[in-house]
Amino acid sequence: MDRFQELTAFVAVVEAGGFTAAARRLGDSQSVVSKSVSALERRLGVQLLNRSTRSVTLTDHGRRYYERTKPLLDEMTQADGELMNSTLELSGLVRIAASATFGRLHVLPLVPTLLALHPKLRLDLILADSVQDLLAEGIDLAIRISPVSSPDAVVKRVTNTSLVCAGSRRYFEQHGTPATPEDLAAHNCIVFNGVENWAFEGPRGKFSVRVSGNVSSNTVETVLSAVEAGIGIGMFHRASLAGMSRDAEVVTVLDSFIRETRDVSLIWPNRKFISARVRQVTEFFASALGDRF
Repeated sequence: MDRFQELTAFVAVVEAGGFTAAARRLGDSQSVVSKSVSALERRLGVQLLNRSTRSVTLTDHGRRYYERTKPLLDEMTQADGELMNSTLELSGLVRIAASATFGRLHVLPLVPTLLALHPKLRLDLILADSVQDLLAEGIDLAIRISPVSSPDAVVKRVTNTSLVCAGSRRYFEQHGTPATPEDLAAHNCIVFNGVENWAFEGPRGKFSVRVSGNVSSNTVETVLSAVEAGIGIGMFHRASLAGMSRDAEVVTVLDSFIRETRDVSLIWPNRKFISARVRQVTEFFASALGDRF
């Protein structure tokens, strides 16, 4: 018996609450639906449903199997619908996650072009500096600068951005400009996310300098604002400098000691099926972000 038919019958029974209702939903006879589910149970070697004269309920095995297979069926149905759509026009929702500052500076400006190309798309932008669980939060595409820790994720590297150490001219006029990384010990440094050891590289190789200051934050936006306000020196991605106003006169220092870069990557969660609209949105951002750096 066809495995897809078995799985479709099982999901229909679970969602309809019984074999008779599932048969009506599928347009099959109750006998065909019952045989499909029984064949599935024999093939798997476990009982998926508890049957009684009054109700059909999931066993523990059945519940776990339903939770794993239902999303696959949904994505297969969605893929079929997209291929059968003669207009090939992208439509539907795509949930995109990015860090707050990078999303505001580099993702949001690209959205009008994307929606002009595909006006039936709907975008849900989740902008946060914390790392999300892509599957748990239903995210279709993540745009990351930080290293990707999930070995199961599908990662497409787009470009890279360097790290920079920067402060305002006003701050350096008042407190002096550091000539070497070690000079940072005498400066007010704005700490992001508890990272107090800043990485540098010199003639003798890589080394780190421990920094401190009177302002710290868990958001890049706050670090940037503090630098712009002349409070102290910050370490962040060069891509973030795009958010600085011209009046701020923010300048980078110690450039010859900073050689680290961070990849800008597009990430899909660990899924067997990726919809056509997510693939095309990914390709759009791969091209558009690559042109920005």
